[in-house]
Amino acid sequence: MSPRYPLFLLLLLMLLGRTTLAAEISYSRDIQPIFTQKCVACHACYDSPCQLNLGSAEGAARGASKLSVYDGGRTRAQAPSRLYFDARGEEAWRRKDFHSVLDASGAQAALMARMLELGRSNPPEPNAKLPADLELGISRQNQCPRPGEFDDFARKHPRAGMPFAVTGLSEQEHQTLQRWLAEGARVEEQVIRPSAVEQRQVEAWERLLNAPGAREALVGRWLFEHLFLAHLYFDGGEAGRFFQLVRSRTPSGEPIDPIATRRPNDDPGSTFYYRFWPIQGVIVHKTHITYPLSDRKLARVRELFFSSDWQADAVPGYGAQRRANPFETFQAIPARARYQFMLDNAEYFVRTFIRGPVCRGQIATDVIRDNFWTLFQDPAHDLYITDAQYREQATPLLAMPGQFDDIGDLLGLWRSYRNKRNDYEALRMQAYADAPPPSWAHIWAGNDNALLSIFRQFDSASVRKGLIGEVPQTLWWMDYPLFERTYYQLVVNFDVFGNVSHQAQTRLYFDLIRNGAEVNFLRLMPPGARRALLDDWYQNSGKVKMWLDYQRIDSDTATGLVLAGDDPKRDFAQALLARYASLNARPDPINRCVDGRCYRSDIAPEWQQVEQVLSRLASRPAAGLKVIEQLPEATLLRVELPNGQREVYSLLRNRAHSNVAFMLGEELRYQPGLDSLTLYPGVLSSYPNFIFNLKAEEVPSFVGQLERVRDGVGFDKVVERWGIRRTHPRFWTYFHDMSAYIREKEPIEAGILDMNRYQNL
Repeated sequence: MSPRYPLFLLLLLMLLGRTTLAAEISYSRDIQPIFTQKCVACHACYDSPCQLNLGSAEGAARGASKLSVYDGGRTRAQAPSRLYFDARGEEAWRRKDFHSVLDASGAQAALMARMLELGRSNPPEPNAKLPADLELGISRQNQCPRPGEFDDFARKHPRAGMPFAVTGLSEQEHQTLQRWLAEGARVEEQVIRPSAVEQRQVEAWERLLNAPGAREALVGRWLFEHLFLAHLYFDGGEAGRFFQLVRSRTPSGEPIDPIATRRPNDDPGSTFYYRFWPIQGVIVHKTHITYPLSDRKLARVRELFFSSDWQADAVPGYGAQRRANPFETFQAIPARARYQFMLDNAEYFVRTFIRGPVCRGQIATDVIRDNFWTLFQDPAHDLYITDAQYREQATPLLAMPGQFDDIGDLLGLWRSYRNKRNDYEALRMQAYADAPPPSWAHIWAGNDNALLSIFRQFDSASVRKGLIGEVPQTLWWMDYPLFERTYYQLVVNFDVFGNVSHQAQTRLYFDLIRNGAEVNFLRLMPPGARRALLDDWYQNSGKVKMWLDYQRIDSDTATGLVLAGDDPKRDFAQALLARYASLNARPDPINRCVDGRCYRSDIAPEWQQVEQVLSRLASRPAAGLKVIEQLPEATLLRVELPNGQREVYSLLRNRAHSNVAFMLGEELRYQPGLDSLTLYPGVLSSYPNFIFNLKAEEVPSFVGQLERVRDGVGFDKVVERWGIRRTHPRFWTYFHDMSAYIREKEPIEAGILDMNRYQNL
């Protein structure tokens, strides 16, 4: 045997081994993890560039579209393009004008392969600021080239390769993706089946929701409309396993055939059954709105909805009137049951307002202040619950706009619904003037959902149980009509694919709801203080809006609270914190430091020292802390001890406004000198704008430098030393560590964060 023969055999075996390895590339095992690590942070949900959703095999196979879901100027509604609902399979999506990013075309490689090569050929300078002319953020214009347009696109946009404007793939990741694409990019969807524990509970819930009888059908419909958006999880179920409630053409025990309607309260068009469908794909934090199900919850539903002797003669039909006024549609169901169901998990429902159908959230968020607290009226003291005559008078006035999108009739529709709302407010004001004055007993205190904090970050927002931050400028006190109308206006009836008229009606009416929640809170204040508080909330042009669109307030009827001092709102807040301490899920000594110990008492001394220093940044106006002018809305601080332990803090910028009463011209109402910062442990936003990474011993130096910043030049020095820019060599390590932190602290809430708003600092 030739001495070269063993070498030849070795080379042949190596070649065969490589061939076998290449043939064994698995989408679920080898490809989806790369997408999850390097792509899903941008390519998920409706705001994914070019609608390319890489969180699942179905999304990758669907491909891209030139149509944007978020188009605030379109005059006609757009056909929905929801994954798994509006089409199934590659060919069905091609008929909806989505083009492939995986298929090779003749001699040309797949579009994804060429986008990856373009990114590879123009890598960013490590940890350097990206060029100022490179358009970033969610408002950038996406070109979305088709395969035949790529060469021209690459010439015009040489820095637009993938991953876009961020540290790219590792060599191994790049080679794996390119080999997979070159060999046909086969995808396979892993079928998710409920475990035995989950299946038992699925069957029990489906029996409840699909039970025969008009009364049962009406409750099932109401529950579906309130849970259709939830990521449902079962007691004792598989970790990370979630379900969604859908209407299916097939009954329990058969494969689910979902019925796709624009809204969950549209006519399904055929016989249907409520089914629990395992959620496919990667969980992303911005749409991960969780809701627990269990035997105990099932018993609670039976208790709320079926323990009293009420009747339903028939189930109402579907249509615009049924959508516009759910109070009429479901009036047979006891109002107390409906309200209490929402109160039991109030955080879930408030989250749906701003993390639901509208991923960006600007339709909802430009009508709210940057931070406020929300309380709820106790059902026993809500006249809509307790007074049948008042409820009968009020119900016709609670209809909401947005069902018709005729642009030419926008002003007329708006005036009609505004007038109905103001007639309701007048009726409500008189009814409560004749009722016992509100006391502490009128504020619901049933569980830790009773106290909520909301933070706005321009075009997104976050909600947390507990009272976080300094006492805010405004507080909301929501009763059942306010709570339910907010949910239907922003979640059930909101069509993210709708036209400009629909979106404008949604925004304008939510402005009235916000005003109603603020005015309801004023009932708790002394009559003589209400006008001054309202004037503070509606400064300058806000007074014009009060005159044009809002119902006058009650400045005469007494409150049942005894509030001392010149600042009754602060006195109320301090009393609230004391009385409801056991329900306050997140005590906050960092932002509300009263005894010099500005840290949590139940953490290690090392972390107490860190928080004591960081507290110097909290609750100070920008006029005295100039760095606030340089900070984005949501900054995350990653602080590490010498032993490797780390803590994450959210540093939220609260922008001050003279008022938030108008749809346009927000920048004209900014009051930057009154901006402040809220600092709190944890990740309080799905959309981090920037990350700082520092050692615990560096915290005093970090805070000191921030306190000395006077302009952009000074802030750049802080970024250079501690900032994690998009181009940082370990960007993805730090970015995904934020999700890992959530997984450690709140595993049910964990999901991939969004980086579309990560700034070029």
